[in-house]
Amino acid sequence: MAQEARIDVELTWNQAEENSSAEKVAEFAKNLPPGPWFGTPTGVARAGDRQPKQTWPLRSARPYRREMAVGEAAVYLADGHDELERPFIFADGFNYGPSDLPGLFAHFNAPYPGSEVGFLDQLLAAGIDVILVGFEQRHTHIQANAGVVISAINEAIQRRRGDAQLIVGGVSMGGIITRYALAEMEKQNQDHQTATCLSWDSPHNGAWIPLVLQQMAYFFESLPTGPGKIKKAELIRSPAAQQLLYAWIPDAKYEGPVATSSELRTQFLGEMRELGQFPKRPHKLGVANGTGSGAGRDLPPGVEVFKYQVPLVVYAQANFQPDGGERKPIGEMRAAGQVRRGFTSYVPGLDGAPGGTLDSFGEIAKELGADIPETYKSSCFVPSVSAVALDYDPAEWDVNPYENVEADGVKSALDEFKCDSENTGHSQVTKPLVDWIVERIVH
Repeated sequence: MAQEARIDVELTWNQAEENSSAEKVAEFAKNLPPGPWFGTPTGVARAGDRQPKQTWPLRSARPYRREMAVGEAAVYLADGHDELERPFIFADGFNYGPSDLPGLFAHFNAPYPGSEVGFLDQLLAAGIDVILVGFEQRHTHIQANAGVVISAINEAIQRRRGDAQLIVGGVSMGGIITRYALAEMEKQNQDHQTATCLSWDSPHNGAWIPLVLQQMAYFFESLPTGPGKIKKAELIRSPAAQQLLYAWIPDAKYEGPVATSSELRTQFLGEMRELGQFPKRPHKLGVANGTGSGAGRDLPPGVEVFKYQVPLVVYAQANFQPDGGERKPIGEMRAAGQVRRGFTSYVPGLDGAPGGTLDSFGEIAKELGADIPETYKSSCFVPSVSAVALDYDPAEWDVNPYENVEADGVKSALDEFKCDSENTGHSQVTKPLVDWIVERIVH
């Protein structure tokens, strides 16, 4: 049996440094940009963007933990349609706060290398009606927002002219939300009338945010700041992050297992098993922003990524995640007399693994004012082995993250999947992925 992945923290205190730096630390914290860390890419609505023909307010089909999640659908009717005929429901993904549906449309409809026509415009021109589903709280429980998707599915069925089967999917966590919604409907013997489900770089077996950066989010939000600021760790401590991440910690001082530290993830994985993991009726498609050949990025495990220091005020140093081993250093933080040094054991070095990337190291270095090599700014967020739902334990992660998932005989829970030609940004729209999707859903 594999050793349990864990984290350990060395805590020390420097009284002299505390006394001499308190006011300067407060000033440093005050000047940090507002907002939580680790948000995923979003688009920016452009003048002249196509506008939705309808908007639907959505309320969850049922409560979850006494929460009735709400959201909204933006409906873009296909060229030549005056009513809904061939619905494609596509759900928003992982981030903090409410969805930005105009931004989501802009992200997935921007021209990309190899095509002047955006992905969504291609679908609309082919007679597919696009329904973008957003959530009031993207960071809440996956199960809660799955209830919003169920309402969107039922609304689309009720409004649809004819009997064309639905296509249902989502980007990032949206692919997990829709997967749960469809599986729940089948469990409850509800007819979702869905022939195809699609996930776009969705972390079916878990996503990865470096543990050292999680520690920094908690550490720096503990410094004194002005009122009203959204704290740095608000997204990382959210129910959605706990359920989504393979390795998660609850605070900067936490020591113990990282794959089973959240009861919310353990419960979510158990519920997915009870639902049969995936819906059975639809044809399951998935695309990954990472390569499928096993080729990752040159981010050496354990190597220092950035270091920032203002003498007697603040110090932050981060390493790429070491690959396994016992008590391997991942970084250090110091401020106002507090000193935190982190160490991990038996945690895989996922930063350079094949997968859709997030510029977490780059964004945090930028906020702190630290220098960082350009090639070190982005690291793996959704490993390819997770995006294609390879057959392995999502808690133990008993898998080689560099596995060639395109090799013959590889077992996936998806019926078909496509990996990108290189490791691109999480949710990035690229020609290989769009061409593959269009070929399978436009007919």
